[in-house]
Amino acid sequence: MSDNKNHIAVSKPPWLKRRILGGHGVEMVRKRLRANHLHTVCQEAHCPNIWECFSQQTATFLILGEKCTRNCRFCAVGHGPSGPPDAKEPEQVAKAALEMGLTYIVVTSVTRDDLPDGGAGHFAETIQQIRNLIPVPQIEVLIPDFQGATAALHTVLDANPNVLNHNLETVPRLYGRVRPEAIYARSLGLLDHARAYRKDIPTKSGLMLGIGETDDEIAQSLKDLRTVGCQFLTLGQYLQPSKEHLPIDRYVTPEAFDHWATVAKSLGFERVASAPLVRSSYHAKEMYTETAEGFVSK
Repeated sequence: MSDNKNHIAVSKPPWLKRRILGGHGVEMVRKRLRANHLHTVCQEAHCPNIWECFSQQTATFLILGEKCTRNCRFCAVGHGPSGPPDAKEPEQVAKAALEMGLTYIVVTSVTRDDLPDGGAGHFAETIQQIRNLIPVPQIEVLIPDFQGATAALHTVLDANPNVLNHNLETVPRLYGRVRPEAIYARSLGLLDHARAYRKDIPTKSGLMLGIGETDDEIAQSLKDLRTVGCQFLTLGQYLQPSKEHLPIDRYVTPEAFDHWATVAKSLGFERVASAPLVRSSYHAKEMYTETAEGFVSK
């Protein structure tokens, strides 16, 4: 496929326009989050699917505060100094998940390079509290890179999440512009080590498209992910959160996303979600449950 199929559009194309939903479900989720003093990546990252997910009474919990110690130029989450983690937060996440009737819970965090373990212990405690309150939950964690610390990664994996997710976000050439405090090889290494340490826990990753990458670079990153044994993949359109963030390079068409799904499956990814509005945790339960019964460590 050539790059000319991914031409930039003059204005936001129709496939990116979402109807805003409201109603009882949305308000109930908001009330539960406020009551438990919790944050979600849905709100903090300006996710375009927030109304759909909240209306279905689901959300992706954001732990370790609402301020990130890094300043990625694509991300709407606030950055700056942050206080110590809230010791009550793991239990509050579990309580909110129980109240929302969730059986598949996705937990992510801001990056906390200021903490000795990067927040890994807080992830582990959150997983434990969820298991204490909810019978047989399925838990997906979307983790930062912990600055490459394998001990921190082991802490999370030893807590037995059902899926370990860590996003590459973009291709290596763009890291300096898009993720200046991250390292492509370090992220790949984390996924590689996770797979080697716990073959029974599937790994997942994702890329944003439309931020300046080429087709050849996308293809190479998909190959890189398969080289380290990554099984689940998400591909979605980058959307500029504000004028202060990186501009959109192009709007990738739904047909192009279909093409990349075909490429990814041919490379051996077990599950692929590839569409303009796909995000890391969008329909995460469906991605996991459709493979769980047939999942085999390889």
